[in-house]
Amino acid sequence: MPFDEIINAVTEGRCDVGLLIHEGQLFYHNLGLLKVLDLGEWWHEHTDGLPLPMGGNAIRRDLGKETIREVSDLLKESIRYSLDNREDALQYAMQFARDMDPALADRFVEMWVNDMTLDYGERGREAVRRLLSEGHERGIIPHPVDVQFVE
Repeated sequence: MPFDEIINAVTEGRCDVGLLIHEGQLFYHNLGLLKVLDLGEWWHEHTDGLPLPMGGNAIRRDLGKETIREVSDLLKESIRYSLDNREDALQYAMQFARDMDPALADRFVEMWVNDMTLDYGERGREAVRRLLSEGHERGIIPHPVDVQFVE
């Protein structure tokens, strides 16, 4: 089901449990729900502290190194701008926040948009490789993934 319907499905008894993503992670307890497992905490323990990869950008290799570099630079510039202009970026994001309190929205953004959004660093790159490798080993991803990061 769509992520924004999960909390209601659990609180109404249509589901016994649900996987919460996005801002639901921050307020589920206010609705009387209990945490069974935090996948971020599990990943941290399972990988000896690697960060949990929450998303990324992918681009086709056949577009060529010049185009790949240009797209990467533009994405980085956009992210840097939003980090440097946090209040304006948060005000813009609030129109998509589904009636979220601004303080909660700020906390949510702080969790997912940070310096690692600009550059995973070696630990972040290792986390991505590990996630994809384990996904393949467990049969979730059908083929091994050869990750190449834009430097």
